Amino acid sequence: MSLNTPQLIPPPTAAITAAVRAALTEDIGSGDLTAALVPETQQALATVITREAAVLCGQAWVDAVFAELGREVTLDWHCSDGEAVAPGQKLCELRGPARAILSGERTALNFLQTLSAVATATRRYVDAVAGTRATILDTRKTIPGLRLAQKYAVRVGGGSNHRIGLYDGILIKENHIVAAGGITSAIRRARDQGATVLLEVEVETLAQAEEALRAGADRLLLDNFTTALMRDAVALRDSLAPGTGLEASGGIGLQTIRSVAETGIDFISVGDLTKNIRAIDLSMRFSFSTPSAA
Repeated sequence: MSLNTPQLIPPPTAAITAAVRAALTEDIGSGDLTAALVPETQQALATVITREAAVLCGQAWVDAVFAELGREVTLDWHCSDGEAVAPGQKLCELRGPARAILSGERTALNFLQTLSAVATATRRYVDAVAGTRATILDTRKTIPGLRLAQKYAVRVGGGSNHRIGLYDGILIKENHIVAAGGITSAIRRARDQGATVLLEVEVETLAQAEEALRAGADRLLLDNFTTALMRDAVALRDSLAPGTGLEASGGIGLQTIRSVAETGIDFISVGDLTKNIRAIDLSMRFSFSTPSAA
């Protein structure tokens, strides 16, 4: 079943193109010496399949790879981003010049297997907390240069994005608190600067949580709280500032996330969605037509 919704709009085309161009430059460099052995007129049909169950993600990046290589390659997708796919399932067929398909094969599969891995991991975490109020969030622990792509893949998997970078949200952490002279002082400084983005404070104790709630934080990040302390934090929030969000973070895996979600927490951020992924096993199978005579 596909989860395609308006929120699954991929990053801007310019961002996808820039990432694809960088990847192709890294791989092809001054030219694909091996593809040059193939006759220039030879055509190919290539089929992409998955060897394992996954949630598909990355179509726009694959399309961009072959658009960059000449636009003579046509792609026919058999499933959509967000769709659960089964081992052996055909994902896409490509037709066109053999040289272009061979040159783009690895770059295209790298994007598709990596982004599908993120979407698949996210779906597992989302399923694990189903029926609770908890929303699964990502972090900034992403592959350099692929943040927008990985953040999109999290949405495809059913999760939501934390801040994209340092520019679209404030997260006051331990070192910021010390440098600013305390939680209340840091929050006041942010408000005085006219901050209109989400203002979140990382806390390590209930006393810090109470201070941040009283100072008017929009959200609290409960760092490495036990589930018992999370329940206490939920009760404290409900009594002091019911509209404040509570986010759990720190060492939360699939084995423990359900118990965390059942504390009444609003958000759970998971670094493993983007940093500890295992690429989905994909394959591109080729057949070649006889090149036309010169």
